[in-house]
Amino acid sequence: MSKRSKGANRGDSPPRKAAPKKAAAKQAAVKKAAVKQGAGTKTAAKKAAAKTAAEKAAPKKAAPARAAKTVKAAKASASASAPASAPTARPAAKPESRLAMVRRARRINRELAEVFPYAHPELDFRNPFELLVATVLSAQTTDLRVNQTTPVLFAQYPTPEDLAAAVPEEVEELIRPTGFFRAKTKSIMGLAAALRDDFDGEVPGRLEDLVKLPGVGRKTAFVVLGNAFGVPGITVDTHFMRLARRWRWTASDDPVKIEAEVAEIFPKSDWTMLSHRVIFHGRRICHARKPACGACPITALCPAYGEGETDPEKAAKLLKYEKGGYPGQRLNPPADYPGRPAPPAPGVAPGAVQRPSGAE
Repeated sequence: MSKRSKGANRGDSPPRKAAPKKAAAKQAAVKKAAVKQGAGTKTAAKKAAAKTAAEKAAPKKAAPARAAKTVKAAKASASASAPASAPTARPAAKPESRLAMVRRARRINRELAEVFPYAHPELDFRNPFELLVATVLSAQTTDLRVNQTTPVLFAQYPTPEDLAAAVPEEVEELIRPTGFFRAKTKSIMGLAAALRDDFDGEVPGRLEDLVKLPGVGRKTAFVVLGNAFGVPGITVDTHFMRLARRWRWTASDDPVKIEAEVAEIFPKSDWTMLSHRVIFHGRRICHARKPACGACPITALCPAYGEGETDPEKAAKLLKYEKGGYPGQRLNPPADYPGRPAPPAPGVAPGAVQRPSGAE
């Protein structure tokens, strides 16, 4: 029996040499698949990381738009929840041209002419000399106080010659209620002497002559020229200065500059009455500390509206003189004055004629 037959008879199978090769190939294929899978995983990881980074960057770019939408939504919500009566803010006013300012200023003058058709100088006087002296005495006091003081003064010293020859101490005592009585005595006695010596006892009707008199400046001179001689002039007192600035006719605080700037806005024929109207308005309605804005007839023309009381009822309580139902400043007002005359000095009967002692 051959060796091959013997092995067949024992059931022994010959050794398989191909098996290890197949196993190795399979294992290599598995490793290759694993490597490929790993590479794919890294690529996927990179893609995922890139996507995440893009998503993180995207909100940053869109943030302003989202913020704008959020603010807009908040404003809309606030507007919807605001009460219906809430005031709407006025848009910023455009700069006013020179022409527009002049037109507005002249319209204010026309409106004031309708409100104060009876505007007048609020000092009692019967002639240029009395007006000149009363105007000098009105510095740093009220016209009412002057009007209560001058009747006795003019009763004793009716002419420049009389006043120039007076005893200073006696004049001081008479005008003491007006304040600064020593300085004022020196001024009125000095101007009385100048009128006697240089102008034959007459008040001159020229600006250049008036301002040379003791105690007489441009304001006083224009009061006398405009109301005693009919010569147009602008009286820049504290009221006129305040309102001219509030109404933006001027930005200056120098009376001479204000006078010149306002004179360029209005025709010369308006100067005297313009002064009376503005001063009347300043004394009665547009006060220095608390203007009665709610009772003002020219609010639509006033750039300073709102500086004072805007409630109509509260503003009405701030009105003075005839606008508030009180007496005026003159003891002898013009016939067309709608208010009540001012009371005389304490102790003097209304309507009493006061004469110097010893007079018949």
